[in-house]
Amino acid sequence: MNRILMAALMGALIIAAPAARAQTTPPAGAPPEPPAVELYSAADAQAVLDARILALKTVITLSPEQQKLWPPVEAAIREVAKLSAARRAERAKAPPPANFVEILERIADAEAVRAKDIKTVTEALKPLVATLTPEQQRRIPAFLGLREGNGQPQPTGEIWLFEEEN
Repeated sequence: MNRILMAALMGALIIAAPAARAQTTPPAGAPPEPPAVELYSAADAQAVLDARILALKTVITLSPEQQKLWPPVEAAIREVAKLSAARRAERAKAPPPANFVEILERIADAEAVRAKDIKTVTEALKPLVATLTPEQQRRIPAFLGLREGNGQPQPTGEIWLFEEEN
């Protein structure tokens, strides 16, 4: 039980890490700050993803039979995270939008691609979830970042699968 608790706590700390990177606006008249140095490298992102996947697997506490169904889930999560990071890099290179209509188009395109990626993960999850106990299933939504509302997990754009894209 202590192992599960420790894994859950580590997962919570990992999930909270991006908030620690938030910046504040300097007061008026303050000297300009030097250019920001990216402290969250690709290696850091990979380490966080590895830890989250391990923590998710630990939190679910898979049986030996369920373990056999895990590799496609992990592969799908890794692929979606990789695609998300690539999209963020592409957006960083893109010229600024010309107007609000272009902003809306970019949002629509991004959401359509993310929807496809979520479908990839859900298809990989279906065989595994079909074998999970209600207790195991109850642990997954909050760990993925789905908010609770009226006692039910609710959709959100904050799923950590797409953290590199945000």
